[in-house]
Amino acid sequence: MTEKITLEITNETGRIDAVLAKKSLPYSRTVLAEWLQDGHIVVNQTQVKRSYKVNSGDLITILPPAVQNTEIIAENMPLDIIYEDNDLLVVNKPQGMVVHPAAGHTSGTLVNALLYHAPLSTINGSFRPGIVHRIDRDTSGLLMVAKNDKAHQALSEQLKAHKNERIYYALVRGEFSEDSGTINAPLARHKVDRKKQAVQAGGREAITHFEVVTRYVGYTLLKIRLETGRTHQIRVHMTYIGHPIIGDPVYGSAQKLPHVTLNGQMLHAKTLSLTQPTTGELLTFDSELPSYFTKSLATLIPIIQHD
Repeated sequence: MTEKITLEITNETGRIDAVLAKKSLPYSRTVLAEWLQDGHIVVNQTQVKRSYKVNSGDLITILPPAVQNTEIIAENMPLDIIYEDNDLLVVNKPQGMVVHPAAGHTSGTLVNALLYHAPLSTINGSFRPGIVHRIDRDTSGLLMVAKNDKAHQALSEQLKAHKNERIYYALVRGEFSEDSGTINAPLARHKVDRKKQAVQAGGREAITHFEVVTRYVGYTLLKIRLETGRTHQIRVHMTYIGHPIIGDPVYGSAQKLPHVTLNGQMLHAKTLSLTQPTTGELLTFDSELPSYFTKSLATLIPIIQHD
């Protein structure tokens, strides 16, 4: 049974959703926003909006909704499990698989497959069990999944404290003169298209580090390290600097490769590190670039650099 959480505002200022996001709470910002809207989070026993600005002495009460019996059907689907113990597992998600059920995707998701394989944490509710962080449907690569609530809370706190290393490989349009760089540009929901994110003043801090792996004629393979983990962060940032990810239908106008049929953005979550919640051991996992990625790279012309 999930118990209520009570917080008292002392020196904190600003919107309640931003204040709660900075707390070490075992819930994602998305979940907290939903609970604010649905009245599961109240201030001084009164329901408030996400835009409410906290005041000294405010008493915030979080009343997590009762976990409903899940209607998700466990499905026997193949899983590429990189690691598993009693607390968590690390899975290599294929391109094209949705992480968890939502409108239009009630089956065939990673969660459907995971539920068949093992019990999952309940912190994120009945439709996101076990999911500590997500990658987009057409992004492939490594995800950590919590098998119990204690592990979920510990892994979530690691993410909030930026203690996880998450490295992606991306093929982008254009050639780079520099070998590495950092993009520090805040992100917020797009003002017109609410399904998209955009670089906007006043948005949430977003920092992306990149390093050139291989230069090709007209393209560059990048190694990208996330310092923060905002929605669509890499995809938005790369478009922002004029190097959209190849195959991205949303932020890159579906940039194409000659003689190659792509099914989404060429973005792979290659490396993931985490601290095991029970033992405290630092674990690092790496994955090979999937075949859709390597086959596409094989069609490009490398730029030979001379010293």
